[in-house]
Amino acid sequence: MKNSRNSPENNFTLSELEKIQATKITNQKVNELAKSLGFDIVGFAKAEILSDDVKRLKKWLGNNLHAGMTYMERNLEKRLDVKNILPEARSVISLGMNYYLPEKFENKKGTGKVSRYAWGKDYHLIIWEKSEELIENLKEIDSAFEAKAYVDTGPVLDRAWAARAGLGWVGKNSNIINRNFGSWFFIANLITNYDFEYAEIVPDLCGTCRACVDACPTQAITPERTVDSNKCISYLTIENKGEINDEFKGKFNGWLFGCDICQDVCPWNKKFAQTTRVRELQNAPNKELNLIEITKLSNSQFNKKFYNSPIKRARAKGLKRNAEFLLRSETKENS
Repeated sequence: MKNSRNSPENNFTLSELEKIQATKITNQKVNELAKSLGFDIVGFAKAEILSDDVKRLKKWLGNNLHAGMTYMERNLEKRLDVKNILPEARSVISLGMNYYLPEKFENKKGTGKVSRYAWGKDYHLIIWEKSEELIENLKEIDSAFEAKAYVDTGPVLDRAWAARAGLGWVGKNSNIINRNFGSWFFIANLITNYDFEYAEIVPDLCGTCRACVDACPTQAITPERTVDSNKCISYLTIENKGEINDEFKGKFNGWLFGCDICQDVCPWNKKFAQTTRVRELQNAPNKELNLIEITKLSNSQFNKKFYNSPIKRARAKGLKRNAEFLLRSETKENS
């Protein structure tokens, strides 16, 4: 059937129609802009209430698996419904930025290993800047576009949104695993007032694999795809404000800040990990650190050395505690 002569399209010239269409933000345009800024994975989810996810969070909290991370108990209403953050929210754009570098540890005696994500510049600084640039670029297309960006520092269930947006599935170690990148990527979420075409949920492809569960030296991975922070090396060396219990001596495998064991053994990471294309993430000045040197750092020296590094999260006191713990463990193993 032919269009009527009086149809709206016939009231505009071709150039005018193209201009009107260009003011509409589409999945494709978001994808193109995000990838031009260094994001590798882009997904879209409808801004819905996360009832099941918050129910699981409450169970995790109720079992004290969050250890000393009491901030996880706050702002549950925002974690449940992003409209409590942005009242006009209609969608969540979930972004993944690959940070993998194929370098290996030397494992020299007297040194401590740093989790891969913290080898270089603080990813928050990088992703905040790129997220804001993406938002500004989208506003140039449509001035009515609004968004709020989060990078694991606010009351947003980042992995829940990443899974809903199709970035990947929740692995047994609770990380999001993507078919093309494994789990070596940072997650950012933009809560927006825009409608998009939404992704389908990616099926669980872990199958019967237990590589991460069996490899964890402190048995921190639970059967419910969550982590017991009380036992997790990453928690114990970063968020933990107390001492490290002697029961963990000999189980840290040299990890000074964070831990990558459950990701290193993942078959998806072994097969599909790709080197990051983000220039700011391609340097690794803090891959391994001298333990004695760390114990001697003053607060000002620590702040200067790690001023733009994720390592500053542990603070000087925490990193020195970690180094001393590893040194005591070395002494025990050699006695």
